Amino acid sequence: MPPPLLRIGTRGSPLALIQAEATRARLAAAHPELAAPDAIEIVPIRTTGDAVRDRTLAAIGGKGLFTKEIEEALLSQAIDLAVHSLKDMATVLPEGLAIVCHLPRADPRDAVITPRAGRLLDLPRGAVVGSSALRRQAQLLRARPDLRVVPIRGNVETRLRKIEEGKADATLLAVAGLVRLGMESRITEILPTDLMLPAPAQGTIAVEARLSDARVLRYLAPIDDPATAACSAAERALLAALDGSCRTPIAALAEIDGEGRLTLRARIIRPDGTRCHDATRSGAVADAARLGQDAGTALRAEAGPGFFDLPIPEGIPV
Repeated sequence: MPPPLLRIGTRGSPLALIQAEATRARLAAAHPELAAPDAIEIVPIRTTGDAVRDRTLAAIGGKGLFTKEIEEALLSQAIDLAVHSLKDMATVLPEGLAIVCHLPRADPRDAVITPRAGRLLDLPRGAVVGSSALRRQAQLLRARPDLRVVPIRGNVETRLRKIEEGKADATLLAVAGLVRLGMESRITEILPTDLMLPAPAQGTIAVEARLSDARVLRYLAPIDDPATAACSAAERALLAALDGSCRTPIAALAEIDGEGRLTLRARIIRPDGTRCHDATRSGAVADAARLGQDAGTALRAEAGPGFFDLPIPEGIPV
């Protein structure tokens, strides 16, 4: 049997494998030679973020925990391209690697899953909400300071099971992931973005490759979605300007209107939800990265030093 034309590296979770399959399908549709059953191999890779489940991501190193081993395989040429959830990726990548393709963005919003109420605002006082994302924790506490937020780890299926078992009254998950898994019926409420602004690049599948691999770059060029790429550029430039990681509660959403104008909404918030700063920038799509950097620089100046300097919750996840 001849070797595959492309080897796609990915995490081994059900959601990650679905995202890799979506990438394979787009490649096969764009290139007839990749449509053969054995033309593309999907290679699951276990990452540090998958292996360590007894601590929060902030406690064990932040962004990069779900990409490090996959990027090492890419650099060693064990795989040809890597498929990631873009929100999990650091803004600075290993030398020689780049995000070269974006699939069309799915719904970037967050969803509440709870058997206790119809809406987040209707949860009883003191209800326990499981979330390990500081961005979600901070915005939850800003909207409902009476809630008790506890860390929760695991893939989507694990988190939903923990809610069923009563280990927390509610949890928050990305709408995009639930839809990709066919679990949208589990959603209690989709949160409006004024209440819960998403993580930068949430809902976006990104493809990383070696800049020196012209063959792979040619395969990926036709399936890149320009609108998603522009919105991602704005949001990740904001993140870079703020030196963002999963230890800093940063939220952002860029959208392109019918006239081709990009608008970026950005938010930084204290981990305990007590202080919040927002910024909005609009301009041409070609200026996406500049808009993000400008918003990030302005927010950093407005917040002042020490804005994020609160103890990070590092308890054992439920």
